[in-house]
Amino acid sequence: MSELNCPNCGNRVAPAIKSAKMITCDACTTTLLLEDAGLRLAGDQGVLHEVPLICQLGDELKIGKGRYQILGHARFSYGRGTWDEFWAIDSSGEPVWISVDEGDLILQRVLPPKGWPEYRGTLRLGRNLRYKAEGFRVDEDGTGTCVGLKGSFGHPLTVGETYRFLNLQGESGTVLSAEIAGQETEWFIGQWIDPFEVEVKTA
Repeated sequence: MSELNCPNCGNRVAPAIKSAKMITCDACTTTLLLEDAGLRLAGDQGVLHEVPLICQLGDELKIGKGRYQILGHARFSYGRGTWDEFWAIDSSGEPVWISVDEGDLILQRVLPPKGWPEYRGTLRLGRNLRYKAEGFRVDEDGTGTCVGLKGSFGHPLTVGETYRFLNLQGESGTVLSAEIAGQETEWFIGQWIDPFEVEVKTA
């Protein structure tokens, strides 16, 4: 993809991959939306204070037989602490999310709407449901606020926006997660990853 100019400072920026919908400018503290081969200002980039992390932008992770290149880094606050989300692509160019919270890692992929769990009523802590013959229990129901962004992402994120999240643990180790912002919902499916089994090739 050809480079584009930041409309705020004029710096040349290059989305990591064609499917990126949002990118941060390294030269100024803004996020940019990619629209029709152009860029539009989307808001503040926020601040990502340096903390010990298993990976950084540009790193390649080897997890089992898979390899994942880190393209975007977002941080969320849940009041008493923070967690980090890394947007990455696998060796086939398909996007994944890698969540890191107090050393725990989850590798997840977005579920298309036709693959979302079906249930009646509302989900709350302790609620059980079945998905693809596996039983799941809601173990977390909380909110997180985006506090910082860096790199490229597959969909827009906004610093300061608060998201509701649900994490459901499956009987066989599968993890289902929902992210809700206003009227928008996304579902993800993945697995817990042992951090000691992750190999990092630094950029």
